[in-house]
Amino acid sequence: MAWRKSEKLMDTIKHYASFPATGVSLRQMVQFGEKPSTGTLFRASQFLAEELPIRLAHRVQELQNLPDGLNEMPSVKKVSDWYAQSFEEITTLPRPNLAKDVRERLMKPSKISGKTSTWLSEATPNPSIEEGQYNSWGGVPEANGNNGWAKKYHASRRYFAMVDDTGDWPPELQLYNQKFAQTLHKIKRRHDSVVTTMAQGILEYKRKRQRMQIDNNIQAFLDRFYMSRIGIRMLIGQHIALTDQSHYRDPSYVGIICTKTYVNELAQEAIENARFVCEDHYGLFEAPKIQLVCNPNLNFMYVPGHLSHMLFETLKNSLRAVVETHGQDKQEFPVTKVIVAEGKEDITIKISDEGGGIPRSAIPLVWTYMYTTVDRTPNLDPDFDKSDFKAPMAGFGYGLPISRLYARYFGGDLKLISMEGYGTDVYLHLNRLSSSSEPLQ
Repeated sequence: MAWRKSEKLMDTIKHYASFPATGVSLRQMVQFGEKPSTGTLFRASQFLAEELPIRLAHRVQELQNLPDGLNEMPSVKKVSDWYAQSFEEITTLPRPNLAKDVRERLMKPSKISGKTSTWLSEATPNPSIEEGQYNSWGGVPEANGNNGWAKKYHASRRYFAMVDDTGDWPPELQLYNQKFAQTLHKIKRRHDSVVTTMAQGILEYKRKRQRMQIDNNIQAFLDRFYMSRIGIRMLIGQHIALTDQSHYRDPSYVGIICTKTYVNELAQEAIENARFVCEDHYGLFEAPKIQLVCNPNLNFMYVPGHLSHMLFETLKNSLRAVVETHGQDKQEFPVTKVIVAEGKEDITIKISDEGGGIPRSAIPLVWTYMYTTVDRTPNLDPDFDKSDFKAPMAGFGYGLPISRLYARYFGGDLKLISMEGYGTDVYLHLNRLSSSSEPLQ
C-alpha cells in the first residue's frame, strides 16, 4: 500500500520546522567518533533523532510553499513525500526505557588523561558562507529579545564528546543503536535519487511555464535544498559508518571522514574516471591528456567522497570543452593541467584547460541549475546520481553548482575564471582547518 501523509503528521512537521538546525564541524565529527562505544553511539543517535527531523521538516515546509506552482509539479510532490515519510520514520522509532543510573551515566562525560572532557572544540563560522545564506528557517528574529532562547536551545543540543565508558552498557542500548542505524540506512536509500527527481520537477515546471531559465528565487531555493541534502547525507552516512565500524580496518578513517586524505591519489583516480567517461561518450581512442602537479605526500582531513565528486565533475567539464572546441577528429589535444598548492588555510586545486573558454556574459549562467550548453537535455535516469559511471558527459547543468556547494559545505569554495577564445581555469579551494561549521539549514 502506498504511503500517505496524515494531517497529524503535517502538524508535527510544522512544529519541528519552527526550531533551528544545529551545525556541526568536520573536526567535531572526528573528535566525537574516534572511539565510539555503545554509550557514545547512543548519545549520537539521540542528537540525530532530534536534529534530522528538524532538517527534514524545514525541507517539507519549503517544498510545500514553493512559488509559481513549482510545488504542484509531480516530481516535487514526490520528493516532499519522501522527506515527510523519512521524518515520520525517525520520530516514531520507539526509544528504549532506561534505568535512572544508565541515564545519569549517559550524561556524564568521559575522562581524558584524568581530566573531564565535557564538550568538543567549538565550530568557527564558515568562511565561504554569508550568515543565513543557505538558511530557510523562519524562526524568531533576534530583535524580539528571543536570542537567548535560541542560544540556550543550541547549547542543549550540541554534538557531545564521548560519555563515561568505565562499565558495560545494557543490551537494549546496543539493540536501539542497530535499529536506528537500519532506519537511517533505509532513509538514505530512499533519498538516493532526490537530485534527479528534483531536476525532473524543474523540467516539468519549465515545460509547463514555457521558460528557458529559472529565476533567482528558484535558484536560491535549489541552493538551500541541495546544501541541506549534503548536510543530511553527511550526518546519516557518518552515523551509519560509525555504527558499522567493524568494516573500517583503516585507522585513518573516522566514519566516512579520512584524517589523511591524500589529494594526489584522489586526483589520479578522478582523472582516470573523467577520461574514461570522455572516451566512452565521444568514441575516442584516447581522451585529452591531463597533467597532475601535486606533492604525493600532501594529505589533510576531509571526506574523500566529496573531493572525488568535485574533481570528477570539474575535470569532465574541462575535457568536454577541449574535445568540442578542437573537434573529435583531432589527433593531439592540448593538455589540461591540474595544479595542487598547499597553504596554511586552504589546499587549492587549479584545473586549467584550453577548451575555448566561456563568454563573460555566460559566466553567471554556469552556476544556474539546469543551464546547459547541450542542445537537448537527455532524459533523466533516476539512477544516474548513484554512481559516477552512470553520470552523462553533460546535459543537466548540475555539475558545477552542486560541486560548489560541496566545496562550501566545509568552508571551501569553487571559482571560475575564463578567457574566451582560449580556455578556463577552475579554482577549487578546500578549507584545511576543518573547524568551520556546516551551513545552518
